[in-house]
Amino acid sequence: MRIKVDHTTVYDYSAPAHGIIQLLRLTPGGGEHQHIRRWRVDVDVDGALRAGTDPFGNLTQIFTADGAVRRMTLHVAGEVDTRDAAGVVRGFPEPLPFEVFRRTTALTQPDAAITAFARGIVGATPLDRLHALNGAINDHMAFDADATGTGTDAATAFSQARGVCQDYAQIFCSAARLLGSPARYVSGHFVRLDDVHAQPAGHAWVEALVDDLGWVGFDPTNGISVTAAHVRVAVGLDYLDAAPVRGARRGGGSETLTVSVSAADIAPQSQSQSQG
Repeated sequence: MRIKVDHTTVYDYSAPAHGIIQLLRLTPGGGEHQHIRRWRVDVDVDGALRAGTDPFGNLTQIFTADGAVRRMTLHVAGEVDTRDAAGVVRGFPEPLPFEVFRRTTALTQPDAAITAFARGIVGATPLDRLHALNGAINDHMAFDADATGTGTDAATAFSQARGVCQDYAQIFCSAARLLGSPARYVSGHFVRLDDVHAQPAGHAWVEALVDDLGWVGFDPTNGISVTAAHVRVAVGLDYLDAAPVRGARRGGGSETLTVSVSAADIAPQSQSQSQG
């Protein structure tokens, strides 16, 4: 597939904001199944962008602006060639030992309900159990864009059985680690062929480590393995490690945030989405 991504975030402040600093994880890296044709990040206020890499190997940019800002638009656009690798993820930077992804976090801390849920997942092999977990989370949860926020943890989302892709992914990470599989949260984009689970944001899924295969991508929100329709941008232990934008400012009063994201296949000859 050749996927065109267009991502716009508009910040409106009720009073002038000063000293804006933002950590951006908006630029995808290349791997065996993902080639970046072009990619650009623009901000429409005076400031500076400094490129770097975080401890997880994610490409980052730090944006700083010292002047007074009442409105700011962050625009990301690019094209990525992808291919279906049956969910197997290879060729991306791996600066950290895989044991790191066994760690729990505040957002992925399992409670008694998630622990019981994980213990009920059966399969002949670790890969079978991960596929079963992927389907079980999809069955348990109902997609609801109004049910949770960025600070909602896996246990809370699981208990109410409602949430968005961030919640599905964090529940998967929590349960997979209980099953003995290192698991990491992934943020990125997904090309949909329908309007199901549409939301004004990017997408999130999970990669789990499987012996003899390496990292394998699972999308519990859609109940599928990762396909050529997924554009991988950033990874971490949970949402906070892979969040597209995190930042701080002085002043600014109340903030209104408007996000618009589109991801579309622009190669007519592309293969259709398939489950891995």
